[in-house]
Amino acid sequence: MDAFSAFVPFLLLFGFSLLGVALGTVTGLVPGFHPNNVAFILLSVSPVILERLRFLTALVPSETLLVLVAATVVAASVAHTFLNFIPAAFVGAPEGETALALLPAHRMLLEGRAYEATVLSATGSFWSVVFSFLLLVPFYFLFSSLNFYETVQSRMLYILVGISALFILTESFSERWEAHWAVLLASAVFLLSGLFGCVVLRMPVPVSPFPLFSSLRSTLLFPALTGLFGLSAVLFSLLYTPEIPEQETEEPAVERDSRTDRTDRTDRTNRTNRTEERAELVKSAVSGSAFGTLVSFLPGITSAHATVFAMLARRNRQPEQVITTLSGVNTANAIFCLATLFLISRPRSGATIAISQLLPLPLQHWETAVPPLALLYLLTAVLVASLCSFFITKSAGKQFARAFVKIPYRKMLVGIAVFLFLLVFFFTGVLGLLVLLVGTCIGLVPIYLGVRRSNCMGVILLNVILFYMYFYM
Repeated sequence: MDAFSAFVPFLLLFGFSLLGVALGTVTGLVPGFHPNNVAFILLSVSPVILERLRFLTALVPSETLLVLVAATVVAASVAHTFLNFIPAAFVGAPEGETALALLPAHRMLLEGRAYEATVLSATGSFWSVVFSFLLLVPFYFLFSSLNFYETVQSRMLYILVGISALFILTESFSERWEAHWAVLLASAVFLLSGLFGCVVLRMPVPVSPFPLFSSLRSTLLFPALTGLFGLSAVLFSLLYTPEIPEQETEEPAVERDSRTDRTDRTDRTNRTNRTEERAELVKSAVSGSAFGTLVSFLPGITSAHATVFAMLARRNRQPEQVITTLSGVNTANAIFCLATLFLISRPRSGATIAISQLLPLPLQHWETAVPPLALLYLLTAVLVASLCSFFITKSAGKQFARAFVKIPYRKMLVGIAVFLFLLVFFFTGVLGLLVLLVGTCIGLVPIYLGVRRSNCMGVILLNVILFYMYFYM
């Protein structure tokens, strides 16, 4: 009985992690769901969840139950970073002249290679987990022994302004505009979304219009991010629906076992090229993991910023490498944000904000090379979610590619838009719908102008910069 009792927390951890994977799979397959929104929703319903799970305190302490719910949030966030590539690849591809501003995944979609893009994304995320875990201990020593964060904190304003300026300047590589026009337009989008964020973050906390759920915690960042990055892309796709070719569903060359070529001894060139492609993908995953650390401790900096800088460092802008790097950054961010929370007690993502509010305070600080027990639980949830999500992403991507040409595309987009409207209204009411509409209008601006939509992250970043300006004054 004692041996069984010792295994109960781990069995529950595995079960809660699988629950998080299921939730992250569902939210990841819904276009327009920003990763932070997943955490905000789970945080909103956490009081109800904890009340329903009170009976488990007979098996584990209440503090462990809080960690298990936090593990669900972590697993959902990690699964979301794997699965959300599928709707991002299949929804939102423009047509005509606007195709000059295509995202790499959309280029591959219009070439009939969306499944290959999905496999590359899953591979990048999976390898990123491996390399991120290898980097965790060096990351700990960097923060704990070298006073690294204290040095960064004292110069945070200049670092954030410098990164923002450099990110905007990279728009000068635009294929649609001359360099000075691209930089000017990107700056305008950044400032416009930043002003929008200034207003939203100073508005009253929204309340659900349904009395039964009025106690749920929410934030207006949910409809703001949904409008900027989700509904805007869906509406644009409704207005400019491209001709989508039939998608290839056979395994990409980089995934095939080289043993299948051994019957043909003359095919050594293909095997060599495949080895080189795999090496490039590993390099992209490594660079994504390394630059993903930036997102974890710099406030307001997103995976898009880290991806652009990683691609500049590698000087390889092929769509395959961009996809692998971006997926690697996204997943590494989820892992290192956890480490940052336990190292400096500052949440840098929606998931860690939720975790910091779920776990009993003060958090156990990471003071030795061995992480604290709560962090080990959460990292285990990351491993479970990553392994499951890798195979789920490949399977779902193949099924989606097969069925995509048979799906009534416009009806699907209308259904997604209605779902997003209802979800925002459910959690934030009429005020949230107003924020959603304004955010959608702003989110359409970079799509029409042909600059990166990630400039809209000024909604958070500009506010962080203004905070540090006030702090230093």
